[in-house]
Amino acid sequence: MAELTDKAARHLGIRIISPDRPGISGSAFQPERKLLDWPPILRAVADTLEIDRFYMLAISGGAPYAYAAGWQMPERVRAIAIVSGAPPIVDLADQQGLLPLYRWMLALYQKRPELLRVLFYIARPFVSMRLPIRWGRVLLRLLQPCDAEALRDSTAFEACFESQRRAWRGSVAGVMTDAQIYAQPWGFPLEDVDVPIRLWHGREDRSFSLRLAEEVARRLPNCTARYIDKAGHYSLPIRHMREILGDLISL
Repeated sequence: MAELTDKAARHLGIRIISPDRPGISGSAFQPERKLLDWPPILRAVADTLEIDRFYMLAISGGAPYAYAAGWQMPERVRAIAIVSGAPPIVDLADQQGLLPLYRWMLALYQKRPELLRVLFYIARPFVSMRLPIRWGRVLLRLLQPCDAEALRDSTAFEACFESQRRAWRGSVAGVMTDAQIYAQPWGFPLEDVDVPIRLWHGREDRSFSLRLAEEVARRLPNCTARYIDKAGHYSLPIRHMREILGDLISL
């Protein structure tokens, strides 16, 4: 995913560090991990690299991890940019703003977790392989026009989907543990995350609706929200990365 940032980061003179979460790709599996297990790992990475303070960029499912780091490590995190970010799902009174696939997975997790586990293993051979070009074109037709257009760029397409393939190749258990975190309480209230946050969200985002992003922004005490017209879940980070990073490092 960090490849999405490369051109903009080089232009701005920014160093991007993108660690895999436990159990993802080649990172060691950590059973029963929780969201709040992440900040100590991030602290250790920063200490090893001799980085005192840093900015965070969180795209989609990275959002909860960035919020957790900002809450637990405010002395290290300068500011956070949240892009197309996942909300605290267990706090939602109404899940209609979630992608239907997410609602379906949440229902199975709550009512038939053993069936969901089996489905993860069945899915692995398919989601871990590189799609033929013709199937990639079929996938794009399932997306809304703004996202499909952005993902027609082969570099952007590979940045988004190769990370997914590597995750599934590494460990089904790692992917499942990672997925469970989104369906569990985060362990802290958003209202206590006081580091500066820029929240970027496309008005056409179908994974997490604009309404959900607005609810998150209202709960954060030090947040400036940027809602982008004609942008979706994928097209926002692909098309606006230089603007996002430039704004982040200005804080």
